[in-house]
Amino acid sequence: MKKAAVAAVVLSLFPAMSVAQQTPPKSEVAREAQLSKTRHDPIQRRTPAVNSAAVHRAAIVIDTHEDTPQRFVDEHFDLSDPLNGGQIDLDAIHKGNLSGSFMSIWVEPDLFQGHYARRTLELIDAVRQQAVKHPDQIKLSTSVEDILAAHREHKYAMLMGIEGGHSIEDSLGLLRTYYDLGVRYMTLTWSNSNGWADSSGDDKDPKVKHTESGLSEFGKDVVYEMNRLGMIVDISHVSDKTFYRTLIITRAPVIASHSAARAICDAPRNMTDDMLRAAANSGGPESKGGVIMVNFYSGFISQAYRDAQIKQKPEVDKATEELKAKFKAEGKEITYSDLEKLQREMADRIPRPPLSALIDNIDHIAKVAGIDHVGLGSDFDGVSGQLPEGIDSAADLPKITAALMARGYSAADCDKILGGNFLRVFKEVEAVSKQLQSESRPQITDKQPFDKPKK
Repeated sequence: MKKAAVAAVVLSLFPAMSVAQQTPPKSEVAREAQLSKTRHDPIQRRTPAVNSAAVHRAAIVIDTHEDTPQRFVDEHFDLSDPLNGGQIDLDAIHKGNLSGSFMSIWVEPDLFQGHYARRTLELIDAVRQQAVKHPDQIKLSTSVEDILAAHREHKYAMLMGIEGGHSIEDSLGLLRTYYDLGVRYMTLTWSNSNGWADSSGDDKDPKVKHTESGLSEFGKDVVYEMNRLGMIVDISHVSDKTFYRTLIITRAPVIASHSAARAICDAPRNMTDDMLRAAANSGGPESKGGVIMVNFYSGFISQAYRDAQIKQKPEVDKATEELKAKFKAEGKEITYSDLEKLQREMADRIPRPPLSALIDNIDHIAKVAGIDHVGLGSDFDGVSGQLPEGIDSAADLPKITAALMARGYSAADCDKILGGNFLRVFKEVEAVSKQLQSESRPQITDKQPFDKPKK
């Protein structure tokens, strides 16, 4: 594990945190500092006498994955509206002290086959329109400085990340266009392989064509171009082979925007302990490493829930096909929201796991990868009601801080988990981008200067 002095880096990211009403009482901070001096393990220790509500209010809280853009487009939902079955709106954002989050630009690959780029652009536009409609409360953000500025202005920092490399339609030009429109991370795959990177969702399917090494030559160019642009490489959803190949290629640390621990829940989407450690060591020789943002989805954090879900799957698949056939017979176009509503009704038949299941995953990753390499990637509005007990919307985020502190995590630990670790990685990605833009390097798919003619 890299030994990184991240404390100074994280502190440098928070100039606004000196505001008195945003920090715990000085006596509590002093006591926590004194206690920290006597501890060698940052996790296994007694709970400090710091109020968790005050710690949560003082933190910059970042969530790296929310699927609300589908609602913007398909349901004409506005963030000023009541939740109405969703998990993100402006009221929940304020109650949960959610400083900023990444709106997921996700294109369902079957429903929108043949026009991925159009759907991607529609979702991007819908996100940008939310910032236009609510300039007093939302700041469209594309950098660490934007997030910090939004925090100083008491606004919600709205960012964008593409979920699924099929959105670029094998075009680096589209990738650059999405960056110019504000996209700041891309998940290399969704549950579908795309020809240049393999997905954990179909890597065992013999009918799907996969790469030889996890990334094609073009896939390597995609990773490099993301590094050069300053777009964070997201390895959630990728196959294990693609994960390890990406870590060889990338010059910047990676994130898993919404994943969990396979040791706790044996889902292919989750990460093994070796993968957790590898992600924590990603990036160049001087890198402080990547971060794993924990997914809140019950099917990824609880083995019992996952087992029940697998048992229910044939029934869900049958009901889904019947709904599609019904829409087709009526001459209607089915939307993702229609499918999601059905799947939510089916999932509601399975008991939700306790909040402790989510905390177990955060705790496990902190212990395996290190306290500097774990964060939050809720998957709000992408998992319907399939969240652990006590987490119904972004308004419930303070419960996570309280649960972590009840297990002995300090105020400083919580600051890192809630947002500090991600901001550190984002800042390093920006720095790597500046370095690469000063270099001149041909693409992998172009002839390299060291290539020799074959005899």
